[in-house]
Amino acid sequence: MANTVDMTAHPEAAADTREVTPPSEHRRRKGRRGAWADGHSRTIVSPLELKSRWGSRIYWTVLAAVLTVFTLVFVFPLYWMVTGAMKSGEEIAQMPPTLWPKDPDFSVFADAWELFDVGLLLKNTLFYAVGAWLFALAVDVTAAYALSKLRPMFGNVILGAMLATLMIPPIVVMIPAYITVTDVPIFGWHLLNTPWAIWFPVAANGFNIFLLKRFFDSIPDEILEAAEIDGVPPWRVLVSIILPISRPILGVVSIFTIVLVFKDFVWPLLVLPDSDKMTISVGLSQTAGQVTQNQIMAGLVMASIPMIIVFFFFQRSIMAGLTAGSLKG
Repeated sequence: MANTVDMTAHPEAAADTREVTPPSEHRRRKGRRGAWADGHSRTIVSPLELKSRWGSRIYWTVLAAVLTVFTLVFVFPLYWMVTGAMKSGEEIAQMPPTLWPKDPDFSVFADAWELFDVGLLLKNTLFYAVGAWLFALAVDVTAAYALSKLRPMFGNVILGAMLATLMIPPIVVMIPAYITVTDVPIFGWHLLNTPWAIWFPVAANGFNIFLLKRFFDSIPDEILEAAEIDGVPPWRVLVSIILPISRPILGVVSIFTIVLVFKDFVWPLLVLPDSDKMTISVGLSQTAGQVTQNQIMAGLVMASIPMIIVFFFFQRSIMAGLTAGSLKG
């Protein structure tokens, strides 16, 4: 072909055939490289300004102020409860209020312990919390494992139905749940004034199942396939492989379940009317008209101590559970 141009013999001809990038497109691509080339997105204050002397001072000043304000907002009610328990009735009603008691009285804690029978209430609540924790782990872990790894038919529909229950206010299902507890369908059991009235409603929790499923989804399937090749049954895979590497998310679910039992008030008030079976949140409210305000606050302080201990015990699990399942592989 005589009319064919040899591109290798004429490089200038090949250069002329290259696509010309419009100036506007060139500026747009350059802007993208400028924004993301260093791995950071655009912010109100540029990194260069933060590295300057005044920028760094303003940044740390604002950060310290924000952290201080939020810390006071969350900690001040607890501080006010502890100091209010050591005040007299007159000092509690004094206006303007005092930030620290003039004459701290620590004997009010012993009086509240005997008056409310805090020892019995704490024992009852701890018994309900431990039982609810065991039942919740047994039900939620197995359900999440089945939805994540066993993949049953209509698994997504079942999970969606569980999550849909989170959109319903708890007070709406209070009456149906109470009727169910008073007369369990098919079996005809009467569960009032029994621990089962607390354990059964807490055991199945859609939010906990969703958290556990998301974490189980991040576990590589190759580990489970290798176990299946070795002939390990599914229940043994769950106990020996899944649970040991799921301790962070199990700690988070444990915290949620225990705190739910300790702080719940309306449901234990309905299903545990006997005074010797009440939880601590209900027991402290039953003699509210017969005691002083500082005694009530002292009882509330003692009721808060177990939750503070649980928090410090599971602190690492909570921090690790915040990012549990965020990365896969």
